[in-house]
Amino acid sequence: MIVCPNCNHQNPDGAVQCEACYTPLPATTSCPNCGATVQADASFCGQCGYNLRTTASAQSSADAVSAPARSEAAIPDLLPPDPLVPPDPLVINPPSAPPSTPAMPEPEPVAPAATPVPVPLSQPAADDSGFVATVGGQSGQGSPTTQLQQQTARLLHLQTSASLELPQGLTVVHIGKPNDRVPPDIDVSGFPDSEIVSRIHADIRIEGDAFYIEDVGSSNGTYINNVPLPTGNRHRLRPGDRVSLGKGDKVTFLFQLA
Repeated sequence: MIVCPNCNHQNPDGAVQCEACYTPLPATTSCPNCGATVQADASFCGQCGYNLRTTASAQSSADAVSAPARSEAAIPDLLPPDPLVPPDPLVINPPSAPPSTPAMPEPEPVAPAATPVPVPLSQPAADDSGFVATVGGQSGQGSPTTQLQQQTARLLHLQTSASLELPQGLTVVHIGKPNDRVPPDIDVSGFPDSEIVSRIHADIRIEGDAFYIEDVGSSNGTYINNVPLPTGNRHRLRPGDRVSLGKGDKVTFLFQLA
């Protein structure tokens, strides 16, 4: 009988699968002492108690002894190798002579070039004004010097139509009334309602061809095109700008360029 290792059901000898739980059954063998059926992996026979491991060890020793006997089979002799064939001698061809370079014909003599004869240039003619015409971008004696035109800025007083020209050569033009601190470059004390203008009212700064006006802390403020100019900010003047000193548009100038 073969006992199922899963459910202990006793199955008949030679069974491969348990009849109760269908678990695969272990392989079986016969006890060499009593002939009872035992499992192949059992250590002792369940009927007579024979040590099955002793039989397995003896069988392994017998197999090990018979193995060298099988390996001692006759080995045929090897055939001798064929003799080596000597290689052909290496033949090195001598280097060929380089092709001869054909001789170059000698150049024919070249006749010397004729020496150019200098031709005198005609003298520049003077016009009726006494100036000499320029040749090749170089001015002759007495050529007039070119003078750059400089823009002239003016302030037109709208209440009296008086025109005040900004002084030349200054980078800062002070506008106000006479005082001991900063004398004004443009004095507006003679215009009507000049009492609303501070003694140090505004400055016009010239930078290249640009004119900027700024309020320098006046009491009644400076207005550009009827918009108040914050103290410390400056405005670039353009022709036609309306500059008012103080409130009420009473002292007003029109900026002009000529």
